[in-house]
Amino acid sequence: VPMRWEEALDTLADKMMELRKNNEPEKLMYMRGRYSPTSTDLLYGTLPKIFGTPNYYSHSAICAVAEKMGPGYTQGFFGYRDYDLAKTKCLVVWGCDPLSSNRQVPNAIAKFSDILDRGTVIAVDPRMSASVAKANEWLPIKPGEDGALAAGIAHVLLTEGLWSKEFVGSFKDGKNLFKTGATVDETAFAEKQTHGIVKFWNIELKDRTP
Repeated sequence: VPMRWEEALDTLADKMMELRKNNEPEKLMYMRGRYSPTSTDLLYGTLPKIFGTPNYYSHSAICAVAEKMGPGYTQGFFGYRDYDLAKTKCLVVWGCDPLSSNRQVPNAIAKFSDILDRGTVIAVDPRMSASVAKANEWLPIKPGEDGALAAGIAHVLLTEGLWSKEFVGSFKDGKNLFKTGATVDETAFAEKQTHGIVKFWNIELKDRTP
């Protein structure tokens, strides 16, 4: 409904005060986009705290912070990184669309056709994205079931001995002890560049068959 700026502010204020009077300040959620002094210091930094809601989210949650958390938790490097698409032979696009979003869109667009010429693109996504439309294989999983798929893949890689021995390491006696449902002695595995793979097998992966 078209309205004047003053009317819009009054409507917003009335709705906010209604939540306060009902003792429901947490039902207010503030989401901001890119940064500005107003959105960062006043609306994002001060208003939610004064109002009494913990529900305020920054653009960074799906941009800079998310980009840094991947290498941070897997490699100990909390920073921006780029991908070696010029040499990639198998690209797995999982839950994202590098042709239309992410930090390196022009680079992905420029390199995507070359990857298709020399290798394979596999897309894991519930929706038909631009990357899915061009991929060799599409796994249209149900929303929220990424973890189940990942655990199933990891289970198969380990039980069938398909992991990278050079990077991960292997069993000291050369015999694969990863068997469905079986707990493995952590001391039987000589790990190299990873950390806690046998422990994670025992806790999570041993029963996660496809």
